[in-house]
Amino acid sequence: MKDCNGFKIIGVDHGFGNMKTANHCFPTGLLRYDSEPLFTRDLLIYDGEYYLIGEGHKEFLPDKSLDEDYYVLTLAAIAMELADEGLKEASVYLAVGLPLTWTAGQKEAFAAYLSRYSEVTFTFRKMDYHIRIVGVSVYPQGYAAIAQLKGLMTGVNMIADVGNGTMNILYLINGKPQSGRMFTEKIGVYQCTLAVREAFLRQTRRELNDAIIDEVLCTGTANIDAEDLAIIQATAAAYVDELFRRLREHGYDERTMTLWITGGGGCLVKHFGEVDSQRVRFVDDICAAAKGYEYLAGIQIKAGQ
Repeated sequence: MKDCNGFKIIGVDHGFGNMKTANHCFPTGLLRYDSEPLFTRDLLIYDGEYYLIGEGHKEFLPDKSLDEDYYVLTLAAIAMELADEGLKEASVYLAVGLPLTWTAGQKEAFAAYLSRYSEVTFTFRKMDYHIRIVGVSVYPQGYAAIAQLKGLMTGVNMIADVGNGTMNILYLINGKPQSGRMFTEKIGVYQCTLAVREAFLRQTRRELNDAIIDEVLCTGTANIDAEDLAIIQATAAAYVDELFRRLREHGYDERTMTLWITGGGGCLVKHFGEVDSQRVRFVDDICAAAKGYEYLAGIQIKAGQ
């Protein structure tokens, strides 16, 4: 969160797997109740409805403004940032993003979706909040995560932002984005999770808890039977091979380009891929995109003064 002209710039990365701000990350999921549920630690109350934040799994939607979920999740993200500074009331400028090739067609609708109410009152974690939405800017995913690093980029660089639902690809030449060479592929981490589930069930006739899959994908291993672990690792390695095949389809050349991998899927490439450490760089900060949105919004606002 950044201060600017009496309001707060809050970057929110609306991922299909996790919501991220500059300082927080929580699962993209919520459960709705008509009355107060038994467990209330992450309870958000808005417009007479009760929502447990971070519960369940949000299905993949190509248009994030199709239902109320991302709006409610955004309120939770704002509250987390405000709570860090002990604030319950603030004027907020939202800096958000969309997949690269979706930005132009959806940014106006997404901005309208997030700013439809200029003033909002809600309760989160038993604290009452009153916010005023003073503006929304929408930026391309992938680029935002490396926006503050582009000055370090020389020659031809490719950005691969591997999220839970999509992979966004962008070319930069000497740090300058090439608007005609950006792509969005539906090959996110969730597709790897589905492949692991299917492979494990087919080979063992048993179901595997997603928590175990997540642990292996994030760390490369888990305290489970060696044969079971080998199935997960082999499927993840095949996913990484497919990811690089998609990159090559879009012109990736490992001998002449530097590849920058951002997003939560970077851990899969680290653990299950074979890459040249001199040619492949990782942006490990899961909150890098949200921080990049705040950085870009700050520049935009100052330029408009």
